[in-house]
Amino acid sequence: MTQNRADLEPIGLGIVGLGMAGAVMVHAAAAHPDFILRGAADPHQGPRKAFARDHNARSYEDVKMLVKDPAVHAVYIATPHQFHAPHAILAAEHGKHIILEKPMALTLAECDAIIAAVERHNVHLIVGHTHAFDPAVRLMREIIARGELGRLGLIHSLNYTNFLYRPRRPEELDTAQGGGILFNQVPHQIDTARLLAGGIVRSVRAQVSVLDPSRPTEGSCAALLQFDKGAAASLVYSGYDHFDSDEWHFSLSERGAPKQIAHGAARRTLAAAQDETRARTETFAYGSASSGLPPHQPHFGVTIVTCADGDMRASADGITVYDRDGPREIRITRGGSMPGRREVLDDMRLAIRTGQRPVHDGRWGKATVEVALAILRSARDGHDVALEHQVAVDGLRG
Repeated sequence: MTQNRADLEPIGLGIVGLGMAGAVMVHAAAAHPDFILRGAADPHQGPRKAFARDHNARSYEDVKMLVKDPAVHAVYIATPHQFHAPHAILAAEHGKHIILEKPMALTLAECDAIIAAVERHNVHLIVGHTHAFDPAVRLMREIIARGELGRLGLIHSLNYTNFLYRPRRPEELDTAQGGGILFNQVPHQIDTARLLAGGIVRSVRAQVSVLDPSRPTEGSCAALLQFDKGAAASLVYSGYDHFDSDEWHFSLSERGAPKQIAHGAARRTLAAAQDETRARTETFAYGSASSGLPPHQPHFGVTIVTCADGDMRASADGITVYDRDGPREIRITRGGSMPGRREVLDDMRLAIRTGQRPVHDGRWGKATVEVALAILRSARDGHDVALEHQVAVDGLRG
């Protein structure tokens, strides 16, 4: 079959938001052979100028200008969470395919509005990046789906970080505006558990904690997810910068780079900062530091998968399987683009070129938001919360 010439041209990508997540995606897209960076939008001049200089691409102060650019075929949206819905809807209205950072939105109604806009304007939507896109997680999903280790029983995901003490904008400490760990960090765990267990969470029971009055939003969480086929997932997260669970993952950072474990260092650095919002831009936005290809695979804390005939967990360079013969490692070859983000871009390329429906579409993203909201509700009301909007990995409703 002869390929259309348009299918051979790189997909023009625009970046909406050049903060920490946007900066990582810029580096991932720049190294991906099927995408070309065409533009970016950000209210801060410094990241805009650095992007335009590095990629010979246009930069805009307002997203409204970026989505009008005819060279931009798809946008990656990494703006503050309260803007996800209006910015995604705006992009859809201008015919742009959308990669939308987690969380998809802050309410189920906002998720529905995004889904309606995407369907009305016939564009593709992928919700991510989450660590469910990591090559190790996808390989474990394949092993589970093939039944190589028997029936899935339990997923345990644990992560202790300095999240709450990185420099923050005011809304990032306000749960109502999507602040705290339940919209920023726990969705990685929810999405990973849902992918591994087939997607459909039946009920949630959870407890959360707000332990520091100076950071008045949820900083730790323990949640139990019950899945439709009998499996369960326990999710534990703490962002209070005391213990660092990367100590238990070969002293590698979340993206796969060697790190010096420094318990409490983020608290000490934050205490010396005079302008927290400015420090966030200077520390994490595009142009602030190198985000090159890390030497190892990404991970999110420690995730252990228990099946009837063995356990699995991510290793530094793949996954380790523990069965009756003892541990064995399955290594994963790294490509030229950033693992995890590369898979997001691959899924968008397939959707645009072939029409293949991505797993992480709008309804999948809405289901993950439903679980995050259920964690809040369960913690508030002290009982199990049944879910209604879950979808399976194959797209079927639960």
